[in-house]
Amino acid sequence: MAVPGNTRLTFGGVQVREDLSDIIYNISPMDTPFMSGAGKGSCSNTLFEWQKDELAAAAANQKLEGDDPASLAVVEPVKLTNYTQISEKAVQTSGTAEAVDWAGRKSSQAYQLAKRAKEIKRDMELMLTGEDVKAAGAAGVARKTAAFMSWLGDAVAADSNIIDATAGPAAPIANAGDGTSVAAPAGADVVLTMDHVNDCVQQVWEAGGNPDVIMCDASLKVKMSALAGSVVADLVTNHDKASPAHAVNSVDVIVTDFGTFKIVPSRLCLPNQLYIVDFDFWSIDYLRPFTTETLAKTGDSVKQMMVAEYGLRGKNGQANGAVIGVKAA
Repeated sequence: MAVPGNTRLTFGGVQVREDLSDIIYNISPMDTPFMSGAGKGSCSNTLFEWQKDELAAAAANQKLEGDDPASLAVVEPVKLTNYTQISEKAVQTSGTAEAVDWAGRKSSQAYQLAKRAKEIKRDMELMLTGEDVKAAGAAGVARKTAAFMSWLGDAVAADSNIIDATAGPAAPIANAGDGTSVAAPAGADVVLTMDHVNDCVQQVWEAGGNPDVIMCDASLKVKMSALAGSVVADLVTNHDKASPAHAVNSVDVIVTDFGTFKIVPSRLCLPNQLYIVDFDFWSIDYLRPFTTETLAKTGDSVKQMMVAEYGLRGKNGQANGAVIGVKAA
């Protein structure tokens, strides 16, 4: 059919009002499993301290009747320290930008500040699950808080809770475990096996730990599911009423000889490493919680800073473990 002459069409119009949604779509991931699982504490100085201790090894303890025992040598608790670090992001918006009518937000400044807060939280997750060692800082040098991997291990390799997969499944590697050093694999990455996982879990259990979370990146999460095996099931419920068949190719919980573990994928933890975690032994201590500071006004704009000052308290690294130098394939 032909369009009648002089019919008004949208193609030639210049006054059609735009249709701009008031919803802003953002798929950037916001999950931070380590920060969500760890406790939240406070500290009152840039250097904060705590102590850890352990019992003597169990031994035969049969004594003579009427014995006058000799006093035992006292082993003092070990004092551990860490520093707080500062994370910040600033946003500056002109007076005009605050006055105009924005789609999807009332205030550009408030919207951008909210984004910066989320970004700082992701930055924190990345750093806290990393390999930074503690640093006191100096003029022109930022302080650093010791991260997860620097609290693991033992000075004696045989007692360490870090398994170096590149040296074999049962290959603990020494590390100070006091926030001052990070163990590195001796060779090229190898394919993860259940032996690596079991040996690490056993090391932690023998030290007295009872972790219940395995945290890793996406590729190792897929590998863990493959190692544990997949199940194809035709579920039958409601008195033999068949439900649709389900192909299950994911394992979220794994039972070992030394505990049951939830497998948690993390987008921000280190690749090629598998973390064995007991969140009861971690806390993020804030010297300054998330705060919005309005900075000095120097013109026709508003400038604000989102800031947080915090440090990681690894209460006792031996309650946790890691398998390093592994890959999915």
